[in-house]
Amino acid sequence: MIGGLALLSFSARAQEKDIVDTAVAAGSFNTLVKAIQAAGLVDTLKGPGPFTVFAPTDEAFAKLPAGALDSLLANPKKLKSVLTYHVVAGKVMAADVKPGKVKTVEGASATIKAMHGKLTIDKAHIVKTDIMCSNGVIHVIDAVIMPKM
Repeated sequence: MIGGLALLSFSARAQEKDIVDTAVAAGSFNTLVKAIQAAGLVDTLKGPGPFTVFAPTDEAFAKLPAGALDSLLANPKKLKSVLTYHVVAGKVMAADVKPGKVKTVEGASATIKAMHGKLTIDKAHIVKTDIMCSNGVIHVIDAVIMPKM
């Protein structure tokens, strides 16, 4: 039960923090936070929102082909496009997610599918849902999703 209390405590604290501060506090989104900073999106994702962020973990970024992350970090415009492809305007809880196309802040649509009780966005699995933030919600994904460029 103590683990459950810790989780409740984390959730309560997360609701007080914006998306960026919640990602920093989680400790598993260091690469995402670095990319958000490099793309100049910190102020936006600390803003009022609300936003729904499909957040790739550090392990998800590690799955990118060799040199891909460095290439993105060196090109802020392309990096911003990739990162905003992970964001949907509004606060969409897991229970409200419907299979089909969802328009991203980047402008293109990502595809959400439900298979065997699990959700995916494009080809990334949504591994944890409904991390509440003061300006939206984070859903954790296991891969970096890419808009068509």
